Amino acid sequence: MKIWFDILTPKQYLFFEYFIQKLRKQHKIFCTSRKYEQVNGITKFGSINPVLIGKHGGGDNSSKLLASLERSKLLTKKIESQIPDLLISFCSPEASRVAFGLGIPHIAFSDSPHAKAVMRLSLPYVTKLLTPWIIPKEDFVEFGIAQKNIIKYKAIDAGVIIKKNGVTDWKRFVRMATDEMEIKNMDVKLSQGLKPFFENDHWPYTILIRPEETEAAYITKKSKTVKIIQKIVEKFPDDRIVVLSRYKDQSNELKKFFGEKILLHTKPVDGYEIFNDASFFVGSGGTMTAESALLGIPTISMNAVPNRIEDFLVKKKLIIRSDNPERITKEIVLNVYKKSGRQQEKTRERAEKILRSFEDPYPILLKTIKSVLK
Repeated sequence: MKIWFDILTPKQYLFFEYFIQKLRKQHKIFCTSRKYEQVNGITKFGSINPVLIGKHGGGDNSSKLLASLERSKLLTKKIESQIPDLLISFCSPEASRVAFGLGIPHIAFSDSPHAKAVMRLSLPYVTKLLTPWIIPKEDFVEFGIAQKNIIKYKAIDAGVIIKKNGVTDWKRFVRMATDEMEIKNMDVKLSQGLKPFFENDHWPYTILIRPEETEAAYITKKSKTVKIIQKIVEKFPDDRIVVLSRYKDQSNELKKFFGEKILLHTKPVDGYEIFNDASFFVGSGGTMTAESALLGIPTISMNAVPNRIEDFLVKKKLIIRSDNPERITKEIVLNVYKKSGRQQEKTRERAEKILRSFEDPYPILLKTIKSVLK
């Protein structure tokens, strides 16, 4: 059987890599993507090399529409030559329309009913939809899919990504010292229930910031990122402020405001390498925010994109929700400077317990594939 995956975002790349690695043992896999720096830059960290067809449309509605129409045309020609038996996507609008037009069954994943434009353009053409158990089916039905075609799995997509990387032990994310003696000292501190860093002359903590998505159709809230970073820079001048920007315009704005006061990553990075050093994470409520929380890193969500996944993690007390600069800096002090090592360990243990409770959605995908192809 030949299975076609259409992969449009970094999250989709990391999420689908797990399924592709398993499926390719018995099936032919054909992957497509688009020219989009956020995805193209992350392929060096993974095992998938998708064929690039079309491009990302940017932030302008007219550009989005034209790019989508052109990509649909290009995809049609490519897929006609490939003749796949099945499409799997994360509700790709172009792939959904092409698969429907060519009579190809389509299994879609989504944890984002808040992405209303994408839902309207894809769900009417989807054969089966797989989604985390915490999202009510009603959230999707309004976009044109019947409840009977929605299948749930007991996992959060960020958890699937974490487990795919074999990360279930919080101790991997304790900051490691540079020589054996310092490691022994840290072990003593941990055993005594103390903060695993020097209390007075501490090593610089790393405060990791992921600004909000600025080119998605579902973004409506005005950005407060610059004010938040400004307050963090003022309050913690001796610590490392690492910002993971998304787009060129966003990067240029941050460079203009902060210069060398922050360490700015303008291209995709290895998430687990950078999480390994994070003392605190400030995100916008998306996948990296969920990953950080599930790794037991103290996490603030600016709630730029209100969603069910963030709601769940807030209720589980793994995420604090705030876009107030003063509140955020206060939480950094409370969770990084004033929490003992034992308190930090309890947070990580709670996150690890939730992570372990998630099921593997792969068997559910296999069962769904059999049901749509019988």
